[in-house]
Amino acid sequence: MPTEAKRETVAELREELSRNPTLIVSEYRGLSVSELAEVRRALRKSNVSYRVVKNRLMRIAANDAGLEALSPMLTGPSAIAFGSGDESAVAKAVIDATKPYKVIKLKGAVLGNRSIDANGLTRLAALPPRDVLLAQLAGAFAAPMANMAGLLAAPLRDLAGGLAALIEQRGGAA
Repeated sequence: MPTEAKRETVAELREELSRNPTLIVSEYRGLSVSELAEVRRALRKSNVSYRVVKNRLMRIAANDAGLEALSPMLTGPSAIAFGSGDESAVAKAVIDATKPYKVIKLKGAVLGNRSIDANGLTRLAALPPRDVLLAQLAGAFAAPMANMAGLLAAPLRDLAGGLAALIEQRGGAA
């Protein structure tokens, strides 16, 4: 029979899951309490919370929230980074914060309802921020149109240059 404290913990985890669509699961075995506090402090600057969870309670909260993709990652001592906003920024923040501690092993992530493995997580962190990607996409759409405008304007520009040269030539001869 579950205790009241466990019910409250599951309710808190369920609320965290509903507020934060990006979850990054890691194994923290071998970290001291002060090192864990350092990781939390570094992540807090990026609006990411890092929480050590009991796997069983997290599975219950994840199933209640409809995140069955999280359950396979919950083996061994687990800590979860909860983040919202740009997924690549959250992944980069977690990787940067955990990089000094070689004992932290990233297991994977859940982005919305999709799960990715640790390799996918590192590739996600390597992506530029969302704003940069949108600017690159807009540039890719605008470049052909700018080239076409330049090509269409070239004959008029050449005609104007030719007329100016002709006027100069005739004006100089008269």
